[in-house]
Amino acid sequence: MAGQIKFGTDGWRGIIADDFTFENVRRVGNAIARYVHKNEDAGKGLVVGYDTRFASRQFAETASAVLAASGIAVRLSDDYTPTPALSFAVKNLGTAGGVMITSSHNPFNWNGVKYKAWYGGSGTPAIMKSIEGELDSPRLERSGGSVTATDFKTPYIAAIKSFVDLDAIRKAGFKFVIDVMYGAGRGVLKDIFAESGIDHLEIRGEVNPAFPGINPEPIEPHIAMLQETVVRERCQAGLATDGDADRIGAVSEDGSFVDSHKCFSVILEWLLKREQWPGEIVRAFNTTRMIDRIAAKYGRKMHECGIGFKFICDLMLERDILIGGEESGGIGIRRHMPERDGILNSLLLAHIMAEEKKPLGQLVRDLQQEYGEHHYGRLDLHLANDVKDEAMRRASAKPARIGGFPVQKVETLDGVKFYLDAPTNGNGAEAWVLVRASGTEPLLRIYCEAASPELVAQILGETEAFVMASHGKTAAVLSKAKAG
Repeated sequence: MAGQIKFGTDGWRGIIADDFTFENVRRVGNAIARYVHKNEDAGKGLVVGYDTRFASRQFAETASAVLAASGIAVRLSDDYTPTPALSFAVKNLGTAGGVMITSSHNPFNWNGVKYKAWYGGSGTPAIMKSIEGELDSPRLERSGGSVTATDFKTPYIAAIKSFVDLDAIRKAGFKFVIDVMYGAGRGVLKDIFAESGIDHLEIRGEVNPAFPGINPEPIEPHIAMLQETVVRERCQAGLATDGDADRIGAVSEDGSFVDSHKCFSVILEWLLKREQWPGEIVRAFNTTRMIDRIAAKYGRKMHECGIGFKFICDLMLERDILIGGEESGGIGIRRHMPERDGILNSLLLAHIMAEEKKPLGQLVRDLQQEYGEHHYGRLDLHLANDVKDEAMRRASAKPARIGGFPVQKVETLDGVKFYLDAPTNGNGAEAWVLVRASGTEPLLRIYCEAASPELVAQILGETEAFVMASHGKTAAVLSKAKAG
């Protein structure tokens, strides 16, 4: 039996030359081919894209060859392509689905395969399970397949430009820094701004598969260069996208990090207040409850779902959903497609700044004043599996306290979330902390929201101590990283 391939929340990822090998890419390509022939209209073909990671183009060519050998007409990207551009190509060209070679925000030595379904969004849990079930099936070979080089970026760029007023952004006189983090978003927003005469500069736009000094994830500490550049160049905002450009992070005019929760909240408030587009709201289990307050103010139904954009996509396909978002920076607007899009959301933030005539930091401060102080943090603990499993067992036992904080309520939609008896500063956020273990790697994450940065830090520290208490020491932590 070949090595195990396990699909997570958005496809399969692995370490290059360890489990992410050409042979395993062939296995996944064959599984996708078999799924498409059994469940979709294979005659509509597939699109295949790739990011800037090491050997991504070669892996994409390998996957395309397997798909074509099964009798499928494949359109292969002619350049590095953002995942949302690949997803848009699925929808725009009416193909049976799409395959994206990327490991998104993971470290440089990872790569992966995402599958996009016929509607231009993440494959549903049922689709991913079906593909996974075909991994050890014999190679499918049929005649009639082909591979054709195709430009996916030009139609995508035209589509996202239609959502904003680029002339208004130019006239507002703001200056932006664009941080593509050496990823597949390179040149896209830069070219849109340059063509429109919008003052900007792009950083980390060269192709460097080593992602020197960072993971291509738009959170602290990886956006330190963006923060420094915004302040040095006296810009009104910094806009960051991850390795495959489907996630967003931002920086305000004073260099402060604007996390994905606040980006989501700014965009949601604008859509409801200014655009007045219809539809319900959906957010993931680990995402700010400021979204709940905004939805309530405007009388919109709010849904909470599991962690992973495929759950948001599921709801978008079932209901009239306006917008959905998750903690990791994925925000999707249904009338564009049921898919997260970091480049579109960057454009929207620039448009909102222009329309409101305010720098990004002021937009965030206005939200905090209207809906109360909401601050967020995340702690990533790379743990031995036995420590991780024991920590989740103890969390699932629903303890009465987390450190010095009494537990008021527990929810278990995806992981274990504790609502804590903690100060709210009058009109602040409910304090909650979520403990969730990865199902595919030795990783446990702690997410927290509370009414002040200091309180967030305290709760994260108390929860880390709780996680490690079963072994009586923190030596079992292999490494950890914090996001503010």
